[in-house]
Amino acid sequence: MKLFIQIPCLNEENTLPEVIASIPHEIQGIDEIYTLVIDDGCTDKTADIAQSIGVDYIVKNRHVLGLARSFCRGIEVALELGADIIVNLDGDNQYKASDIPALIQPILDKQADIVVGCRDIDGHKEFSPLKKSLQKFGSKVVCELANVELPDVTSGFRALHASAAKHLSIMSTFSYTLEMLCQATRLGLKTTWIPVGVNPKRRESRLFRSTAEFIYQQCKTFGFVFLVYYPIRFFGWLTIISGGMTVLLGLWYFQRLSTTTHTIHFVSGTFLVISFLTTILLLLATLLGSVLSHLHRILLDTRSRVRTVQIKQGITMHDYALTTAPEFFRWKQKL
Repeated sequence: MKLFIQIPCLNEENTLPEVIASIPHEIQGIDEIYTLVIDDGCTDKTADIAQSIGVDYIVKNRHVLGLARSFCRGIEVALELGADIIVNLDGDNQYKASDIPALIQPILDKQADIVVGCRDIDGHKEFSPLKKSLQKFGSKVVCELANVELPDVTSGFRALHASAAKHLSIMSTFSYTLEMLCQATRLGLKTTWIPVGVNPKRRESRLFRSTAEFIYQQCKTFGFVFLVYYPIRFFGWLTIISGGMTVLLGLWYFQRLSTTTHTIHFVSGTFLVISFLTTILLLLATLLGSVLSHLHRILLDTRSRVRTVQIKQGITMHDYALTTAPEFFRWKQKL
């Protein structure tokens, strides 16, 4: 059983050695543990340090792709290299790598396909009251949509079985966390969670510059996921609201038809027509969204089949620079 621990990095020369040093050297049920660093266009010495401390594989993006795409690239490479389980661990040493054995245990026990390491939001000392409230509110909304129970949906500390990873196809560019949960539900994958610890913050996030930007990006991602995965709900509620307004406007218009001036008739009639046309357009969008949603299911199925064939035949489908360590598992003795 091969475990790949992938670590997306953007200028993590100061924290990467600590991350690698904290990874367990042996895990019951795992035969081989490989480390995989994704260098997302780093301008510091992250790649050099990764080589010096014995990281098994280093993938270097030719330019900055962002967290979501770097995560996906790591998944692709790990699958091509024969991973049975993949763990995603942040390069800023936010999460305690000592929790990896507990994180993958539900997968080893065949109780889950994806396991999320959830932080204690209420007890997190470095989260402001506003951020705690937003995290909990966002988690409840996403859990309701995705039909899962997770207290921390934005956690990037995750474990995936290879069969689950083959099916995933993340389209979001900011973060993969929300879309993965919704996609897992659509694909019939079982998701669970365990509580994990965190280390003291070493630096500010490079994913966003402020809480306001984080909220904006997450809302944009949430809107995209809602539109792609739940178009009937998205447009359906808008259709119901617009239809209700059309009915009320119609009743009001015909009630006052004989008691008001022609000018008022024209204005209210114009609003009624606009509302009616909007309702029709939203209804058509609901039907079209339903069709596109089914096509998205077919796309996910097709991509997973292509990946399976690709892996079995050893075909590399992506253009990336991969550095392989001359001696595997050297990181176990180096630090």
